[in-house]
Amino acid sequence: MSNVVLITREPVINKQHKITANRLVIHAASVAQAVEALNGLADVWPTTHPVFISLYKLVPTPDLLKWTPPANAMVEIPTQSIAHPLTLALIPQLQAADISLNLTWYRDDLPLPPDVQWRFVIIDAKRTALPLAPPGLTLAWGLADVPEFKGAIAQGYDGASGWFFLRGVKTDGKLAPSHAQIVRLLNLVRRNAEVKEIETVLKQDVALSYKLLRYINSAGFGLMCEIQSFRHAVSILGYDKLNKWLSVLLVSASRDPAAPALMQTAIARGRFMEQIGAAFFDKGELDNLFITGAFSMLHLLLGASLQSALDEMHLPMPICDALLTGDGVYAPFLKLARALESFDDKPLAALAKELHITSEQVNRAHLEALAFADSLQFG
Repeated sequence: MSNVVLITREPVINKQHKITANRLVIHAASVAQAVEALNGLADVWPTTHPVFISLYKLVPTPDLLKWTPPANAMVEIPTQSIAHPLTLALIPQLQAADISLNLTWYRDDLPLPPDVQWRFVIIDAKRTALPLAPPGLTLAWGLADVPEFKGAIAQGYDGASGWFFLRGVKTDGKLAPSHAQIVRLLNLVRRNAEVKEIETVLKQDVALSYKLLRYINSAGFGLMCEIQSFRHAVSILGYDKLNKWLSVLLVSASRDPAAPALMQTAIARGRFMEQIGAAFFDKGELDNLFITGAFSMLHLLLGASLQSALDEMHLPMPICDALLTGDGVYAPFLKLARALESFDDKPLAALAKELHITSEQVNRAHLEALAFADSLQFG
């Protein structure tokens, strides 16, 4: 298992609660192995936002220069290795190659090499106070929840890295009227209602119709022609695909200012499940896998309990089983998608092994899902 390379991730969130970068954590036995894995992912690389590359516990060495980094890649240099001879040799070479550098686990008392421009500085906010004169834009790490994020921004941080936005969100309310309208559309499409009946509901909210067509025509969908109307969408896509895109519409319906990061994460989960599940399920079930992943965060996005939200919809049993009880045929794939959202690769490795999925399959599906979710431009 020493040659296995797995990639987990953390999002980077700005003051407006939007994901503005993705932090990829490379779990490998050596820098050379990490480089080989990264070079094999060039065709699925997410290009919408900057991508931070963390080598986890490895010391960054000149071996990293054998990687051909995309233009949006930034390399993290941890303070634990800042004085290591190989890292000191690497830094000027990265600068010469015009690759942006980020400094992780910064402390005020740390001597830094001269003439290095740091783009971002990641600080463990639990252990280190915000420096008075940091050498780059500051990102808080280790925050517990949304209230702590708000506190960090109030202190002067420029943003944060981590999954804190999954916690500290109210989920005990009822569906808002705008959410209920999309649920009504979902139910009509799922039972193959007449196009005229569905169009009548869409016409009651022009913004919904516009947003749906915008998503369908997004780069992530890859259509050969532009969809001009709902009727056109039915003729080109069919009801099953429309059900999937109405699901995206529901996930993106929240007007909470903190919702964009949740939306991106939900769609990334759904897309990953759809991609990785293609080897296990018939093509007709892949949209259900997508919906399972996307709806796994519905309670956070809609401010209502997951049970109450699903009660309003007539979803297939495997989706409900995975979301409500963690059981059924889709559940292992949802667990795998959630395991990507960690600084620890052990749960991800164990789940992939149980499903007989290779690390290469996981990494490719992961990055493709991230690129797809970013392309939708939430918020």
